[in-house]
Amino acid sequence: MAAKSGLPEEDVRAITTCDSIPVLAAGEQEWELALRAARTVLGRTGVPPSAISTVIYAGSGTWGTPFWSPAAKVAQELGIERAFCFEMANYCNAVTAAVQYACDTIGSRPDAYALVLIGDRVSTLLDHGEPGAKELFNNGDAAGAILLAASAPLAEVLGSRMVTDPSWCDYYTGVQEGDKVVVRRHGHRDGLGDAYMKNFGQLTADVLDALDKKITDVDHILVTHGNRHIHEGLLRQLDVPRSKSVFLYDRLGHMGNADTFIAMRDLITRDGLTRGDLVLHATSALGFSWGIMAMEYRG
Repeated sequence: MAAKSGLPEEDVRAITTCDSIPVLAAGEQEWELALRAARTVLGRTGVPPSAISTVIYAGSGTWGTPFWSPAAKVAQELGIERAFCFEMANYCNAVTAAVQYACDTIGSRPDAYALVLIGDRVSTLLDHGEPGAKELFNNGDAAGAILLAASAPLAEVLGSRMVTDPSWCDYYTGVQEGDKVVVRRHGHRDGLGDAYMKNFGQLTADVLDALDKKITDVDHILVTHGNRHIHEGLLRQLDVPRSKSVFLYDRLGHMGNADTFIAMRDLITRDGLTRGDLVLHATSALGFSWGIMAMEYRG
């Protein structure tokens, strides 16, 4: 990245914060990784494909194949034949919206399941020869799958709040360059960091008020790994100790929608969660949108 952009290596490392970032291999598609994750989840839970009524593919809106439904493709590969399959594009905030929509959908159908797929391929949209795009150099590619039901043994989704500040809608856009779409920042504007703090703070307060909880009741807050300084700043603003969050910057870049679920998986794997723990997912995305989702861990 440093060689292509002409930037000093230390400037690039300040953004990436790790030595390497997972990206798609040549010819590899993110929907294939989402399919693999979905098979793992269905195999682990024993839920048959016939029980799934909704399949949502959450991502940036740029799939490997244009004018095509990756949600339907994964459903076909899994043998899901009677589900409504569609995509939800809200960049790195899409998974929060997708999970909330899925919960609302199955709330009236206790016998139904919803499958939320994560699929991001942002690295393929970056021009590492453009130093003005260095803030995005930590973006990699990732996929995941989340199975939701009216009664779940692992974690309960308690609710979420989301908001968009449309004044930032044109700050980054995709630009067609030859046969490729690349992300470009249009000029520079101060205040985005402040917008993160303001919106994350207000949404956190809104979610906790709805649950009749206080910030001291939160056991863990998991934050999108888009910017480490914003992550740390949010914890300071909320007066939440670092020990109540997860920092994977030393071994992973920004894995798009998957960030906070990778962090939650990390907590589960190392027995970092206790039954009844309140976990907040703080997600954000280009556009710019923010979301806070609350979960209670059930073990």
